[in-house]
Amino acid sequence: MITNIKTIVLGGLAGNCYLIKNLSGYILIDTGDKSKRKKLEKELLKSGCTPENLKLILLTHGDFDHTGNCAYLKEKYHTKVAMHFHDEKMVKNGRNYSQGNSLFKKLLSTILKIKTFNPDFNVDEGFSLMEYGINARILYLPGHSKGSIGVLTDDGDLFCGDLLTNNKKPQLNRINENKRELISSLWKLKNFFIHTVYPGHGVPFPINSLER
Repeated sequence: MITNIKTIVLGGLAGNCYLIKNLSGYILIDTGDKSKRKKLEKELLKSGCTPENLKLILLTHGDFDHTGNCAYLKEKYHTKVAMHFHDEKMVKNGRNYSQGNSLFKKLLSTILKIKTFNPDFNVDEGFSLMEYGINARILYLPGHSKGSIGVLTDDGDLFCGDLLTNNKKPQLNRINENKRELISSLWKLKNFFIHTVYPGHGVPFPINSLER
């Protein structure tokens, strides 16, 4: 049962993080870019999130602006990390960006000094988060990256990663690894009850405000 959803807006190019509180603890969706680490830790502390009650870090995909603090938090908070297996290689080898060729990814990894880590387990379509105290399941939403996922609660809250953005208006993300898959993932949402969308970048918005 979800008792609270906290949107942590890190600003700049860093992606949003979402801290979900339930009766037994917290789940953190995405970790933002490491340049915003102090702000993220401050927000976690303010919310009462500690190594004792952070049950899981769930990554919507492998890009550095969503995984940049994961290695650090995994070690400090002694918590498990889950993501889709298609993006697992990105965080294992430090090439944490789904766009561009291998040379660009290698250069970006060197510049950002990305710290690698190993996820504890993989999640895929239909995976239930009941074990972690929330009525929610995983949706597989490829397109922005091959391993992009979303989290959909029974109340209709969708944490969509970078499938959708809302920097100026709610829209399909223009940055994608496979546009055809991205559009298919958008149409897939019609099959589910969704009320509010929590995007990786920009402010949350009601699904009916999205232009399709």
